[in-house]
Amino acid sequence: MSTGVRIERARIAAGLSQRALAERSGVSQSTLSRIISGDRVAKMPEIVAIAWATGHTVAQLTGVVAVADRVQFAARATGGPDMEGMRQALLGFLELDDYLHQQAIPAVSDIGSGRDS
Repeated sequence: MSTGVRIERARIAAGLSQRALAERSGVSQSTLSRIISGDRVAKMPEIVAIAWATGHTVAQLTGVVAVADRVQFAARATGGPDMEGMRQALLGFLELDDYLHQQAIPAVSDIGSGRDS
């Protein structure tokens, strides 16, 4: 399944029109349409913006689930009904951290410390 198809499914699942997704993500509607149809490859900043706008993760939109597959979550029994939202937020941050690591962009605490991630 292509990234465009995944984005279209995420848009529908989020209950958004293409116009609404374009407004929320900052990606023009024409660009969004071309990405969904497969006429244009989505750039990573666009995928990140679309993921946030639809409530999905970058991995869900790209089909790369390496981080999600490696992560296990634990919650207190009294965690309440918002645990899924917290899980999604945590997964988003972990995916961003993994992406930055793959791009050789150091964590702020690593800059100037001589430590190599």
